[in-house]
Amino acid sequence: MSSDLPALVLVKPQLGENIGKAARAMLNFGLTEMRIVDPRDGWPNPAAGPTAAGADIVLEKAAVYASTAEAVADCAHVYATTVRKRGMTKPVLDPVEAAAEMQLATGKSAILFGPERSGLEVADVELARKIITVPINPEFGSLNLAQAVILMAYELSRTGQMTVQPTREKEPSSPAPQSELDQLYDHLEGALEQTGYFYPPDRAPATKITLRNMLTKPGWTSEEIRTLRGVISALENPHPRKKP
Repeated sequence: MSSDLPALVLVKPQLGENIGKAARAMLNFGLTEMRIVDPRDGWPNPAAGPTAAGADIVLEKAAVYASTAEAVADCAHVYATTVRKRGMTKPVLDPVEAAAEMQLATGKSAILFGPERSGLEVADVELARKIITVPINPEFGSLNLAQAVILMAYELSRTGQMTVQPTREKEPSSPAPQSELDQLYDHLEGALEQTGYFYPPDRAPATKITLRNMLTKPGWTSEEIRTLRGVISALENPHPRKKP
């Protein structure tokens, strides 16, 4: 197992589908170390693959442990995600604070997530040094497993712990040189001349100036100019398409 990135520990997860969704949430933000404690339906679980939606590396690397204590034995910093403090005197952080703390920590960190139905048991929370919670609706405090995982994974990515780079849009092309713009205008003017567009003749000079100004304003790229010229050529030489 690697790295300084936190391990996400799923304690007694009940459904393979939820394990797969958690894996997907992890990989979305660059986390790959999943540890599973005493999964109800055993491991590997064929139901996890489809809901992982391609996050196979997380499932393939997942390590299974008999107890939570074994799963976090090598970790210097253990956090329990829970809505309730369960009467324990432990520091309580929100995901933002916890992620920032883990970024600066020396040693391995682990984050515990409880089973879908009931959350972490008291014995599991006792192993944690700190609790992570969110200001959730007190009358409906139920997050599913993948939702809890993605909350933490997202905040960890914001601290810069993950190596995932944001998707970058294609670099914009440089404006086309003036010669290409002139060729576009000449092409358009020639095509319009054939249609009798410049009428009456005494208005032709002003119309041509207006057209050139219109073509100059947008700052066309070479690709855009080629596309426009293709449109003009198609209008000059229409080819009726065969009906299917």
